[in-house]
Parts: sequence; C-alpha cells; structure tokens
Amino acid sequence: LAQQFGLHSTLGKSVATEISTITQRTTMSNSNRPKFTYDYPRMLVTVDVVAFLKDANSESYKVLLIERGNEPFKNSYALPGGFSEMHERLIDAAQRELLEETGLKSVHLTQLQAFDTPNRDPRDRNIAIAFTTMLTDQPMLKAGDDAASADWFPIEQLPPLAFDHAEIICAAKNFWKI
Repeated sequence: LAQQFGLHSTLGKSVATEISTITQRTTMSNSNRPKFTYDYPRMLVTVDVVAFLKDANSESYKVLLIERGNEPFKNSYALPGGFSEMHERLIDAAQRELLEETGLKSVHLTQLQAFDTPNRDPRDRNIAIAFTTMLTDQPMLKAGDDAASADWFPIEQLPPLAFDHAEIICAAKNFWKI
C-alpha cells in the first residue's frame, strides 16, 4: 500500500506518520470541500465535446458551438466543455458539460485525444481531453451554465474560436473522415 501511494518509510518514519503528514496537507475550505496543497505545480484537466450534425439530404456537416459567457474569451465561440470535477470520470464530465451548456443528454461520446500545448489556456497549464459524437437528428438546444448561447455552425463557415478549438475540430473531422 505504501508503494502504491508513493510513500516511503525513510529515516525511521513509519507509513502511518507519512499518511498523517499527507492528511495534514488536506484542509477543508469554507464550502466543506477538500482543499489540496502541494509543494509543486499541478496541471488542470478539462473536457471538450465536438458534436457534429450530419444533414442526410445534403451530405453537409455542422458542429455544435457555444458562445462563452465568461472570461477568458468571453463572447467568443468555443466547443462545449469545462473542468472535470475531482469525483468524476472524464466521460461523465463531458456528458455533464454537454448537458449544462447545450441541453443535450444521453449522447454517445467517443474519446478523441488529449490536447496539451502548454499555453492553450491563458488561465493555467491545462490539458483537454476531447470527445466526439456524430448526430443525424437535430436536437433542440438550450444554452445554460456559463454558455450565453448554443448553436450549430456549418463546418465550412466557422467563426473565430477560443483556445485551440479549431485544432480539436480538425482532429475530429479527421476521425470521422469528413
């Protein structure tokens, strides 16, 4: 157990003492959620969803974008997505963000890839795990949470995008061979 958690009984310290030391680093914030502190920087993890809509009649495609309601990139277009909670799996975070920002639920998502360019997010070092889906029926959208609006855009006529979302959409287009 000690090795599994990177604990080492060195200099006469017992495993219990090391666990106690780690526990002391975890404090409770005002909202009763654990607050973790570390002696070295950590990366943040976000999820983004590339949802395509295929028009069966014209063989054209649209991509789902939200208008950001918050900084950074307030009023810019972006993929639905956001931060993963400490208790959730990435797929669950992607489903939650898609529901919160667009109203879409019960959508089958496939993990696409990780995007980790160091300065991709001006807030901090951030790694995004992108998910994708292909829809054939246009669902009703309802913007919520930090999305000011949500809409479908033809992939040939995308507005300027926040973060590295143009790169993520390109990877999803390659995945679907469109």
